[in-house]
Amino acid sequence: MEEYNKLLKQNKDWAQSQTEKDPDFFKRLVNLQTPHFLWIGCSDSRVPANEITNTQPGEIFVHRNIANLVISTDLNFLSVLKYAVEILKVKHIIVTGHYGCGGIAASMSNINFGLLNKWLRPIKDVYFKYQKELEIITNEQKRAERLVELNTIEQVRNLAKISTVQKSWANSEFPVLHGCVYSLENGVIKHLITIDSKTELPAIYRFDFKQEETEDN
Repeated sequence: MEEYNKLLKQNKDWAQSQTEKDPDFFKRLVNLQTPHFLWIGCSDSRVPANEITNTQPGEIFVHRNIANLVISTDLNFLSVLKYAVEILKVKHIIVTGHYGCGGIAASMSNINFGLLNKWLRPIKDVYFKYQKELEIITNEQKRAERLVELNTIEQVRNLAKISTVQKSWANSEFPVLHGCVYSLENGVIKHLITIDSKTELPAIYRFDFKQEETEDN
């Protein structure tokens, strides 16, 4: 209980300090949420979106899971995405991996993690896709770092295949999709990939919304 009580005390101290610096801080937050960004990050406690981007509460809408995966059957993720794109109308979606990711390291092993095996499977699929490139890297840490990058890139590509994103593209140029990786060693975010409404997707992944509208009518 000591750690929990300490957490509550820290919260009170933080709330008081915010009010002292800006008396209207919480009043603004209550009535306003207009973030330009949806952040899809890892659940790792060392990678808090607001802190590493030096942004304030209300500026970034956040979804986090192990190894920052974009899975088309994950209802939790899909609900966050739909709300961010259709209600909040975010301009950018940022998938951010990080070096030293435990999920990536676990996926590279043959250990049976039980239920977690199902979650790690998509990362193993990324490894298999890029196996030749990855296994040229003899240093295990460097290989894991490259898998972090490749996994992030593939998750951005997965985002572009989701109908919520494509439907928004049919009506506007947003959201723009980005893939980045964060370094725990120096705190710097490295850009990897951008996909936008003008990016050509393989035909099999493209949805025909005009046909959908015709059928609805």
